[in-house]
Amino acid sequence: MKKSRWCFQVPRGYWRKSWKITKMFSVLMCTLTFSVSATAFAQHEQVTLNFKQVTVRQVLNEIQRQTRLSFIYNTEQTEQLGQISVEAHNESVTSLLDRILAGTGLTWKIQEDMILISQAGPETPAIPQAQEQETVLLTGTVTDVQKNALPGVTVKISGTSFGTSTDANGKFRFSYPKNKAQIVLEFSFVGMQTTSVKYAGQKEINVILYEDQKELDEVVVTGYQVLDKRTQTSAITTVKAEDILIPGVTSIDQMLEGRIPDMAFMLNSGEVGATPRLRVRGTSTLLGNREPLWVLDGIVMTDPVDVNPDDLNNPDYLNIIGNAIAGINPQDIERIDVLKDASATALYGTRAANGVIVVTTKKGRIGKPVLSYTHSSKITRRPRYTDRNINLMNSQERVRFGKELADQHYIFPTQMPMVGYEGALYRLQSGLTDYDTFLNEVTWYEQVNTDWFDILTRDSYSHSHTLNVSGGSDIIRYYASLGYDRDNGVSNTTYTERYTVAAKMDVQMTPKMLMAIKLNGNVQKKNHLVSTLDAMDYAYNTTRALPCFNEDGSLFYYERYRGGYGGQGNKYLRYNIVNEIDNSSSGYDGKGIQVDLNLKYNILPTWDVTATGSYSVSSTLQEDWWGDKTAYVAALKNGEYEDKPTPGDDGKCILPYGGILKTKNSDTENLTFRLQSNYRKLFGEDDQHLITALLGYEVNMLRSKSMNNEVRGYLKERGMQFADMSSLNLDDYPLYKEWLQQNHLTLNRGLTNQLSVYLSLTYGYQEYFTLNVNGRMDASNKFGSRSNERLLPVWSVSGMWNIQETFLKEAPWLSEMRLRLSYGMQGNMLDGQTPNMLITQQPINSYYNENVSNVYQFPNPNLKWEETKQTNVGLDMSFFDGRLNIGGDFYYKKTENVFSWVNVAPTNGLTSYMMNNGSLKNVGYSVTLSATPVKINDFAWRISTSYSANKNKAQTDAVEKYELEDYLTGTAIISGEPIGTFYSYKLLGLNAQNGTPVFDDYADRRHLLENKSLEEVVRMVMTNSGVREPVFNGNLFNTFTWRGITLSFNLAYSLGSKVRLFALYEPIISGVSAENNVRKEFVNRWQVPGDENHTRIPAIINRSDEMYDYYNRHWSQEQSNKTKTFAYNLWDMYDNSDIRVVSGNYLKMQTLTLRYSLQPKLLKKTPFSSASVSFSTQNLFTISAKALKGQDPSQAGFAKPNLSVRPNYTIGLNVSF
Repeated sequence: MKKSRWCFQVPRGYWRKSWKITKMFSVLMCTLTFSVSATAFAQHEQVTLNFKQVTVRQVLNEIQRQTRLSFIYNTEQTEQLGQISVEAHNESVTSLLDRILAGTGLTWKIQEDMILISQAGPETPAIPQAQEQETVLLTGTVTDVQKNALPGVTVKISGTSFGTSTDANGKFRFSYPKNKAQIVLEFSFVGMQTTSVKYAGQKEINVILYEDQKELDEVVVTGYQVLDKRTQTSAITTVKAEDILIPGVTSIDQMLEGRIPDMAFMLNSGEVGATPRLRVRGTSTLLGNREPLWVLDGIVMTDPVDVNPDDLNNPDYLNIIGNAIAGINPQDIERIDVLKDASATALYGTRAANGVIVVTTKKGRIGKPVLSYTHSSKITRRPRYTDRNINLMNSQERVRFGKELADQHYIFPTQMPMVGYEGALYRLQSGLTDYDTFLNEVTWYEQVNTDWFDILTRDSYSHSHTLNVSGGSDIIRYYASLGYDRDNGVSNTTYTERYTVAAKMDVQMTPKMLMAIKLNGNVQKKNHLVSTLDAMDYAYNTTRALPCFNEDGSLFYYERYRGGYGGQGNKYLRYNIVNEIDNSSSGYDGKGIQVDLNLKYNILPTWDVTATGSYSVSSTLQEDWWGDKTAYVAALKNGEYEDKPTPGDDGKCILPYGGILKTKNSDTENLTFRLQSNYRKLFGEDDQHLITALLGYEVNMLRSKSMNNEVRGYLKERGMQFADMSSLNLDDYPLYKEWLQQNHLTLNRGLTNQLSVYLSLTYGYQEYFTLNVNGRMDASNKFGSRSNERLLPVWSVSGMWNIQETFLKEAPWLSEMRLRLSYGMQGNMLDGQTPNMLITQQPINSYYNENVSNVYQFPNPNLKWEETKQTNVGLDMSFFDGRLNIGGDFYYKKTENVFSWVNVAPTNGLTSYMMNNGSLKNVGYSVTLSATPVKINDFAWRISTSYSANKNKAQTDAVEKYELEDYLTGTAIISGEPIGTFYSYKLLGLNAQNGTPVFDDYADRRHLLENKSLEEVVRMVMTNSGVREPVFNGNLFNTFTWRGITLSFNLAYSLGSKVRLFALYEPIISGVSAENNVRKEFVNRWQVPGDENHTRIPAIINRSDEMYDYYNRHWSQEQSNKTKTFAYNLWDMYDNSDIRVVSGNYLKMQTLTLRYSLQPKLLKKTPFSSASVSFSTQNLFTISAKALKGQDPSQAGFAKPNLSVRPNYTIGLNVSF
């Protein structure tokens, strides 16, 4: 018997577009119903056509071009009809089908906008007469996983043309000849996985169809278009949110580690709300923002607070404010598409040289309302002294260390707190205590062993909740969600709290018009420590011999000079870190809302026009508060909380009463309007040619305003009031009076208007090849008039060649082989650069008693665009029906006319000037592999891995005004070297006489360094230690499923970066203070001649040593020499030496998840349509270089010790009703 071929024919791209179209829902409108049905629309569809001697298939093709109808039919049955001639003028489809099928033995049946053509008969296809004597009746119901009935499902006997389709209730019923052969029913429906069921005499055959995720994977979303992945020409990586969701993680960007090829993920802190730095294909600019562009459902997102690009680009900067996507609940996200090459990002113009991350949110589904609830409870583990990455002395070791220094007659720093062994010894030597008391004190200090990590951090509990509902009909589809999460930080008092709301709705207004409405809103609250407090630095660098509490539980205070802060005071003030934390805060309150409206009108089946409008507004308030009980305020007061401020010049009082409140209010308003026309045309005898065209016009307006202020005398604990200082004689407090006379209020306004025109043209020939051209032109007030005159278009050309279809079509082992090529150019212009001088009006000057003006921006008429040109070559292969998939990309990206600051003579009125100078190159590649090695019955093992590499090099003749620290920390841009390159001093060894470090610092040939720039000196004296950003990164992801049990884990790795170890001597350069703890490495320090043969830890030089000043001040600081200062002292050189640089490579167990989903049999006993529970861990372990000596790779060591990325454990629950 010849195998039947069933044709499920839909308009090209229809189902791909149907997944894109948002199934939006508004909470206030979810009860609306529409009486109009798709069946009614279909019955009134009319067509005009005139064919002579064509196949029925060609006629059906034309009908579906002119309508939104689709057909399901058996091709054998239609081919038997031969060729026909037909003419119709504005005739209804139903009437035309009656004419075409009259007398053929075929009939048609309509289900919504789908028409099933089958053999005539009451409920069953015609059956040969000889076989009608004995039949079986096959009946049943077809539903989806949510138990919703599926109408229009094709049900047929496998290997035959006999079958039927389900009715509106998902039921089917037909008869089939009874014979010895096994009866196998095949159930198929567009968008669902085809399922086969063996008939074994059951009365009811109930079948559940699952979504065809493979079909969902067949498209990519760029924000402007939905493209067929099989014909895409660009480098785009797509991940489904459910595949990367990590229970308990509240921001989608933190789930991307290792999951996106060509994307580097860098997180430098474990503080709650810390935002990772993302780099797509390296660095495309030196001075501008290097972060990728975030797009939500086609609308470009903006950050809630404008952060200086220099801060964002600084690898040591801790961003706890969040990025543009921080207000979006990950549970509302459907998928993420990362656009990487010029072809993929060209339509976003000048904003996309760093790559684009397109986030698509969830949509409603046709069917009954489904209510779902998702919950997670997370425990995050705090640091402990027993951790591998903590290498500090306990109190006994610290007391012994202090005793050793004292026995060597070490001179301790003046003004140090008198605590620990040193304090006890001071009191003994000063006659304040006797020897027995001294011994008792020392014994007590040895036993204190204060656990600062236990006091300053906590094992935190966090939780999140999401409630969503979705459903709809063919006319209206909706989705809505409410979310709440509370993420408590490991550092005490820190947390982030967020409320989210999302509502989406699609309405099919008419057969040709679709309206989509979307609403997103969020409210965020955060609290962190104020900038003057660093709990981790305190825990790492404070002696454990110092108690925090008295025996009665009250706080133990010790005295610090000026409270340990600056200021002009001259007193010792009591200090306790817990008191400082309890009486200060750094709060963040933010709220935002975005409303989108989208109207799509199908002018013709091949031509539609879309109008999109988006309006968003956000408001943030940042408050830093120091109470009057803190040592920070006491230092400004120059007295304790209960003391009366001392008047006069000797009082040195900057703040007589109350505390300090610093505020920053930021408001942004963003309006986007887009008008886009889409055209697609199939032509040729066999529809072998496809042309698609996109033309759009976009207007964007961004307004921002901010207000910064600082007020003093604030009393938060007294009902948020201010101290009454009206009776205060300001002349008694001259420093405070001077502060009041200064202006502490600043206002800023920003306005950016942008007009854009964009175009995309694509030609495809069958499945053989595709060619594409993209272009965009932007005009904006931020570019300056000269830039607008020389407007730089952004463009790209790309192509795809289907090698498998061309040469290996018959190869059974090869499913796909496609070659992609692209080339394009993008541009970038920094804000505020203009060919004309900008002068700002200032208020009246009290000295001149006249209004004044300042030069805001010097003219820069010769500044050109940064131009980034990128070439990409990609290959995608699939084997054994998709069981094995391999992909790879190679790219070369070069930015020319890069912006850089160049030093100029001060006589010009400024010391530096922005110019186009040099270039920036990025070369890289990525390889991805995914496979299903095992798939047997209910068990499946899936594996995926990726490997990416990027190397960049800056080439510039500009010598910027970098400081020595920039070269030591990797923030200086050095010609011929990669971004993030840092330098270190070359350690030659230890001095055999006194154990001091020895360097080749050109002390004996200083003349060679004279009159050279700092960069030249650095290159001569220091050694290139490598780069701070990884060169290679990737992951290994595994999933094992058996029935309802799923075990998955992701291993992420990073290679090629270098890390500097925590500073040994920086805390004690000015002397070993009794308050400071030291690292255990000092146990192995040089102490006697000969130690230099087995240790690299230098000795601690006594301040009484005659060489101390020589070692403590480097010769390059001498004013008489002509050499740039390239070192400060011997101890700082050791902390920044090459011996303190180690590999930053690591392999991390990023996630490990075990999930159990209840099976249908168990679900029948519950009110749930689906339910699952899970247990997951994140950052369970990290394998890194032993040379780190316990330091975590995320703790770079270039700044103060920070909180390492912490492991956490999460229990998750998901149920649907």
